[in-house]
Amino acid sequence: MTRLVLVRHGETVWHAENRYAGVSDIELTPRGWAQAGQLARWAGTAELSEVWTSTLTRAQLTASACAEAIGSDLRVDARLRELDFGRGEGLTTAEMNERFPEALEAFRANPVSDHLPGGEDPTHAAERFVACLDDITRLHPDGRVLVVAHTTAIRLALCKLIGVPMSEYRRLFPMLRNCALTEIQLHNGQCSVLEFNTPVEHLAVLHPQPGGPL
Repeated sequence: MTRLVLVRHGETVWHAENRYAGVSDIELTPRGWAQAGQLARWAGTAELSEVWTSTLTRAQLTASACAEAIGSDLRVDARLRELDFGRGEGLTTAEMNERFPEALEAFRANPVSDHLPGGEDPTHAAERFVACLDDITRLHPDGRVLVVAHTTAIRLALCKLIGVPMSEYRRLFPMLRNCALTEIQLHNGQCSVLEFNTPVEHLAVLHPQPGGPL
């Protein structure tokens, strides 16, 4: 069986204003770099088989140090990219409410059937993301793989994998912390959630390394 550790990239320069960052290519903040470093230190102890990431810079920057920590090449796959938010790209919720209030209200009611105008169909995003996870599983049938990606794409994929309506992703999974760990296990088409949205430093306390402080 394969274990996949799904991680949202480090904090970005749009984080403070909570701007929608889908396919926009934006940089990490100093805090985001620090989070990536902490994730890499965890990766070096986690017995990972490989590290995969999306084509977007914020994810690749977060994942690169992890791949280096385990002595592996970084695998980059476009299917792991974030949802394209269309006209919502780069905007805050307040700005969207000014520009297309009716569409925003519909999105809040059902973010899948009424996704943001001009944006990617979330169902298609979940399908491409899960297809990539399936390929990773075939490559590492007994491995543990780190996947550094994006908050909405991960939440949609989780809904698809555990068999709940994707329209519920914002309610069931209201947020993912930057560089927190969500670990799932895939076996014979079944998905088990082993860990959800756990900060790396908290996980280190729960599961100390052999010989480390208790």
